[in-house]
Amino acid sequence: MTIAVTGATGQLGRLAIAALKARVPASGIVALARDPAKAADLGVPTAAFDYDRPESLAAALSGVEVLVLISSNDFSARFKQHESVIAAAKAAGVRRIVYTSLLRADTTPMLLAADHKATEAAIRASGLAFTFLRNGWYTENHTMSLGGAIAAGALIGSAGNGRFSSAPRKDFAEAIAVVASGAGHDNRIYELGGDTSHSYAELAAEVSRLAGKTIPYNDLPADTYAGILRGFGLPEGFAAILADSDVCAGKGALEVTTGDLSRLIGRPTTPWQTVVADALSELKTPA
Repeated sequence: MTIAVTGATGQLGRLAIAALKARVPASGIVALARDPAKAADLGVPTAAFDYDRPESLAAALSGVEVLVLISSNDFSARFKQHESVIAAAKAAGVRRIVYTSLLRADTTPMLLAADHKATEAAIRASGLAFTFLRNGWYTENHTMSLGGAIAAGALIGSAGNGRFSSAPRKDFAEAIAVVASGAGHDNRIYELGGDTSHSYAELAAEVSRLAGKTIPYNDLPADTYAGILRGFGLPEGFAAILADSDVCAGKGALEVTTGDLSRLIGRPTTPWQTVVADALSELKTPA
């Protein structure tokens, strides 16, 4: 069986390739990337896969049985890109698509869900077998900004007391490897998240404990938070999506109790406190 992974040079893609190599021969994995040279260090066969050249995609998928479609990070053209990949997969004879979607993509009010909902519908319409991995929040979505929060003396957001059932990308990548390489996952949907959840206030308290200084959580109106994110250099549309995600998290959109992720990977998910501690340790380590 040959398994191909899109976005192979991205953060989740690299981890997925590593997790797959622990389960199947490297020769049966294809890293798909716009620039295959950047995937050379992954230790698996590579193929050029440029979303902007849809006519070339099917050839890259020749002989592939399972395609892991890691959602594009181009928010301006994501669904169009996904449509091209789905069409190419069908033309190439791919049997199943494993798609990294969003928690409760078909019902959540999150702005972030629109492309995921449309992609899931397009995959269903293709007639191909599918596995939808509806990923919750990556813990790294929060830890990536901790250096700035500590420097500024506060953690900010718009989630109120909302809870995030987060897990690190590595855990989600292991789930990709399990369902892509294993049987029994055809036409299945998994709602994935960490075994435990946290609020922003709890995150701030843990950061305070580890940093040895008080870092409060300041809850802000969504428009104010989006404006601050724009001030950090984020595009207007992306800033709005992040602020909306926080607002929806405040209403329960990013909390999940299914236990699907830990069952798939066969172990408890990595505690968010561990990821926070590791992130702060890296901040203290000289470059």
